[in-house]
Amino acid sequence: MTNRQARIFAIASTLIAALIFLILTLDSHRQFGELTNAENITPEVTRGKDVWHKYNCINCHTLFGEGAYYAPDLTKITQHRGEAYLKAYMRDPSQFYDEQKHRRLMPTQDLSEQEISDLIDFLDWVANVDNQGWPPRPIMVTGGTLSSAFVADTAEDTEDLTGTTGDLTPVTEADDPRAQGEYVYRTASPACTACHSTQPGADMAGPTLAGLATRAQAIIRSADYQGEAEDVEGYIRESIVAPSAYLVPGSMYSAGGTSFMPQGYDNSLTPEQIDQLVAYLATLK
Repeated sequence: MTNRQARIFAIASTLIAALIFLILTLDSHRQFGELTNAENITPEVTRGKDVWHKYNCINCHTLFGEGAYYAPDLTKITQHRGEAYLKAYMRDPSQFYDEQKHRRLMPTQDLSEQEISDLIDFLDWVANVDNQGWPPRPIMVTGGTLSSAFVADTAEDTEDLTGTTGDLTPVTEADDPRAQGEYVYRTASPACTACHSTQPGADMAGPTLAGLATRAQAIIRSADYQGEAEDVEGYIRESIVAPSAYLVPGSMYSAGGTSFMPQGYDNSLTPEQIDQLVAYLATLK
């Protein structure tokens, strides 16, 4: 290749690369509105973004993997924690984590109720942005797991933040309902594993589910129980579809008569899936 040919090749390669980059950039901008659900950017979401910057949340947390890595990534936080939990946490984080035990403690920022509400709206908008799986391995809240959509697509081993690895073997209609229920437990959205463990004594954002069936029997018989369940299965079902019917003692589990457990499983799960989930949880004795 002569010097003239090499020069032409270099110029042509640069122009082609620049053209490809320009096309990809224009295509990305074409999709931004759809990927980010731009139509959902309300004044509350905008104010919440301002709260995020006002209190320098990015100094400890990340969004889409951008920010500091001292505390969990909050990109999908509203898919792991319900609104009631997030409001109570932002009011007083010390009620949820002990600095001596957990070593890190979010400082109390003294946010106003309006700021808290706006910030949650902003984080909920962020959670619904199609970030196409980025970042691939964020620092997540305790118990945070891969999304159910990803699990359904891969059906391979995944690792949650409790340090346990589970074999997410796909189930079929021919499988035992309890096996199907365990699969629902591990793949439901919001993720059950984001707040609960099945290991004895391993309380997270929600109480451990180890020994659930035994505790359910005692709760139903107690004078404090005001729900409608008459047996273990009924109590578990009630806890899923109406979590505030009975409030587990502890300021980190409820506030103002409302359970921090996310609402809406009766809408996101089919009646059959709830039956399967109940069958599985009833085995935790």
